[in-house]
Amino acid sequence: MRIIYSLLAILAIGFCAHAQVAVKTNLLYDATTTPNLGLEVGVGPRSTINLVYGLNAWSFDSDSHSVRKAKHWLLMPEYRWWTCSRFNGHFIGVHAMGGQYNAANVNLPIPGFFFGGDNLTREVRDSRYQGYYVGGGFTYGYQWILGRHWNLEAEVGVGYVYTHFDKFACGECGGKLRTGDSNYAGITKLGLSFIYLF
Repeated sequence: MRIIYSLLAILAIGFCAHAQVAVKTNLLYDATTTPNLGLEVGVGPRSTINLVYGLNAWSFDSDSHSVRKAKHWLLMPEYRWWTCSRFNGHFIGVHAMGGQYNAANVNLPIPGFFFGGDNLTREVRDSRYQGYYVGGGFTYGYQWILGRHWNLEAEVGVGYVYTHFDKFACGECGGKLRTGDSNYAGITKLGLSFIYLF
């Protein structure tokens, strides 16, 4: 919780000092039934702090063999450096991420690879996994100015994620099979965001 308060304090200081703030939503994340909200604040002439929160709290009926779900929450802070001016053109960034998940009976099209543990992309089709994850990586992106207050942003991030989980026999009814860890390397963020600038 202290990390969240620290990030909010940094955002508030940036707002007071530079008075440029953007609110955004990642349309690709929305398409996965995961509402999300981002807040980006200028902290220098060519630098910003971006903070994104997403929450997927739904389960879906399945004809195959169990309830489908990819419930999770995500918090992702990021520092961005812009090659020209903030909120315009190319940027590179460093992001961190953390959250929790509860997933079962789904195909997770995660472009990367798991090592040193279970391959959650494959295993979560027939088992339920519940746990937490932390990680980080590097981002490249670009923003297009659409109007006085509107921008469009595309971004991709690559990095590493560690996860600790409990594995269960099936989506709803199965008992706990074991506790484990796994590591992931690959795409850690992918976005096409619609932005409003104040």
